[in-house]
Amino acid sequence: MKYAVILAAGKGSRMKSSINKVMHKVGDRPIIGHLVEKLESIGVQEIDVVVGYQQEQIRDYLQDRVEYSVQEDPIGTADALKKVTSLKDKKGKTIILVGDAPLVQKDTMESLFEASQESDLVILTAQLTNPLHYGRVIRDNTGEVKGIVEFRDANDEQKNIKEIFTGVMVIDNELLFKYINDVENDNSKQEYYHTDLVKVLSDNHHTIRAIKISDVNETMGINDRIQLASANKWLQKTINEHWMNEGVTMINPERTYISIEAELEQDVTIYPNVHIKGQSIIKTGSTILPGSWIENSIIGENTTIDNSKIMDSEVGNYVTVGPYAHLRMNTVVSDYVRIGNFNELKKTTIGKKSRMAHLSYLGDTEAGEDVNIGCGVVTVNYDGKNKHKTIIKDKAFIGSNVNLIAPITVGEYGVVAAGSTIHQDVNDSDMVIERSNVTIKEGKGLKYVKKEGK
Repeated sequence: MKYAVILAAGKGSRMKSSINKVMHKVGDRPIIGHLVEKLESIGVQEIDVVVGYQQEQIRDYLQDRVEYSVQEDPIGTADALKKVTSLKDKKGKTIILVGDAPLVQKDTMESLFEASQESDLVILTAQLTNPLHYGRVIRDNTGEVKGIVEFRDANDEQKNIKEIFTGVMVIDNELLFKYINDVENDNSKQEYYHTDLVKVLSDNHHTIRAIKISDVNETMGINDRIQLASANKWLQKTINEHWMNEGVTMINPERTYISIEAELEQDVTIYPNVHIKGQSIIKTGSTILPGSWIENSIIGENTTIDNSKIMDSEVGNYVTVGPYAHLRMNTVVSDYVRIGNFNELKKTTIGKKSRMAHLSYLGDTEAGEDVNIGCGVVTVNYDGKNKHKTIIKDKAFIGSNVNLIAPITVGEYGVVAAGSTIHQDVNDSDMVIERSNVTIKEGKGLKYVKKEGK
């Protein structure tokens, strides 16, 4: 059995925020969400999160995905582990993670669990040229791990050690609760550190193994906004390099933002200043031009999105969208459609080979195939109380500057002449024209401009 404890009871005062430190976002999800997601994906049976300061925010986010333990007085990480009662007397291995270090990768977690099958305790370490304030790994003359000393408690010789402890370990669960009360607070801060479990288990002749991580950035802690930005940058670099290795072209990866959940197929091209958020899918051959924002949406094959915003929608194959278009709320655009500049579609479906060149709004609309939507067309779907539906059938032609007062249906091959405001159905093959009579007052324009009289 695999278990996990996430230590997340600290105040995080350096963030200078009303938001709990582990609830700040890296990429598309809160810091603690990254850890829980990865633990769930590797089959950890039970996750216990130790909470304290601003714990309601964590509980509201994670809800019943995890168990909770409470550390009211933050006097060290080992003291936090003492508060975990849900895992006592259970057989298996427990990974201990620091709640403000969200970048530990799934493969790293799995390798620690695998190594723990032959060791009582496995610690994750890193070799640094400048180890700064991190705790140092103490080994004997045979190379066996004997303990970890915090920087502030280290002597000059120990401070010269380059191998540091990352805060991540996997320990036999029964041994964790057997020895956790043996950890003492004889250090400069008089706190109880879970790092001292290493010495306790070593003194009791248990097997200890250290695994060195290749990229220490995986274990970076986030204590302030600068470190938060660094974590976001590293995560985005990792995601972008993955997709480039899978056959995606990024013109400028440093200015391309892709979520963890997004999926990109081969021969997609992404220009700078593009955001692909949530569970979006970009299919092969498509091009996403600068300034585009795509969120929880599907973009079909060989489609071009130009400086447009698409949310919770689906765009088909061989489509052009934009520039400056906005598709939202389950809009579906079929194959070979042109959605031009400054158009908005809300909760709308539009059939194959239809055209909507510019400056129009379709809301709560079903448009068929080979439909023409002229410039300035508006489906007037809201009467102040309720939303109403517009149906435009195949081959219909809607001229420029038309208002369709919903609920309304325009039949197949129906034509609505430019400048019309229509509030009744248009039958198949009919044309409707609604314009007021023209009144001409000769010479009145000149007088008006010159402000001569009334």
